[in-house]
Amino acid sequence: MSVGIKHSYPIETNDIMTLHSLQPAGLKSQAVNFQALPPLSLYIHIPWCVRKCPYCDFNSHEAHGSVPEKEYVAALVCDLELALPLIWGRKVYTVFFGGGTPSMLSGESVAEILRQVRMLLPLDLGAEITLEANPGTVEAARFAAYRDAGVNRLSLGIQSFNDAHLQALGRIHSADEARRAIEIAQRHFDNINLDLMYALPGKNQDKTLGQTLEQALQDVQTALSFAPQHLSCYHLTLEPNTLFHRNPPSLPDDDASSDMQGSIEELLAAHGYQHYETSAFAQPKRQSRHNLNYWQFGDYLGIGAGAHSKLSFHDKVIRQARHRQPQAYIEQVAKSTPLQSEHEVGRDELAFEFMMNALRLNRGFDSVLFQERTSLPLLGIRRELEEAERRGLLVRDHQRIAPTQLGQRFLNDLLEIFLVGK
Repeated sequence: MSVGIKHSYPIETNDIMTLHSLQPAGLKSQAVNFQALPPLSLYIHIPWCVRKCPYCDFNSHEAHGSVPEKEYVAALVCDLELALPLIWGRKVYTVFFGGGTPSMLSGESVAEILRQVRMLLPLDLGAEITLEANPGTVEAARFAAYRDAGVNRLSLGIQSFNDAHLQALGRIHSADEARRAIEIAQRHFDNINLDLMYALPGKNQDKTLGQTLEQALQDVQTALSFAPQHLSCYHLTLEPNTLFHRNPPSLPDDDASSDMQGSIEELLAAHGYQHYETSAFAQPKRQSRHNLNYWQFGDYLGIGAGAHSKLSFHDKVIRQARHRQPQAYIEQVAKSTPLQSEHEVGRDELAFEFMMNALRLNRGFDSVLFQERTSLPLLGIRRELEEAERRGLLVRDHQRIAPTQLGQRFLNDLLEIFLVGK
């Protein structure tokens, strides 16, 4: 089995349900008993894009004409109000506007959403508030308004600085627009992430198919010239239910892709970036706090079309998914029924779910975190840990458990041990 590794987003409910179906039969769930609840984040999903990218498997929808912005903002606020009893009294430490393309929203709409968040929730004074943005000209013109609204971290979906590769990826911005957007962003934000992808499709001048190692490194070098606080470097994967999956483009082979990955990691390390998660690199103390909460199996409330939540209580953990289609979501919120599905995570499922997140972190996790976030004793996965050690995929001592370099490269194999070893 291959366990899909998502980008910088929580594991989606449908992925978890698929994994649950592979659990050994006959296991009986027992109640959990949390001594303390984990940190809480808020995820806000904006579902529209100007154009759906052929590689994108997130819940995004092409905007044909104007989007119902005011109606959607009102639905988000109502959704949050309906969810308050589940998180009453809990402080929110990070907020993340994801999509889709959140920068399709006006600055006024973002300001109204954050105003309502502050009214309804105890938002931490130092909360990290991130907004994903498209480098297109229209979106870049709004960056100052986002900062004024309270956004303090911007994530730009650059993907490449090569026009041919941008065209092959179906992106609507050019390399020049990407550079210009970064320059504008840096006037207003001192905490910026740039998303890049490698192992890209496209035909080169020498007739080879797909991105070359030199082109991949040139993209990273260009990004480094702006000295961003954070870089996300993703390997392009052909996800199910995408145009690329149905009509696969010509891509670099596995050996070439592996060379790109290794060379990119070396280049970023040489420039002082810490490789702290599968696809994430940061200057010292500039890791994404929101995504770290996901990977450390923290809680998150997701509002918006198709948003997912993972919420802990003293005696259980639940997962939720909102209605995916934007108009259906707006209509269901008006009926006070925004949820499309909800289920309780069984006690026998928590260990794998924890590992599926925490083992993305290159330094792994403190041993005590496992029990804190699952309410399970570490002794309960002793055999799985020993098997992972025996295969050279994991190292541990009395303080920390972490994937080895081999385990990082073959993360799916490492995770499978915790899936089938119960």
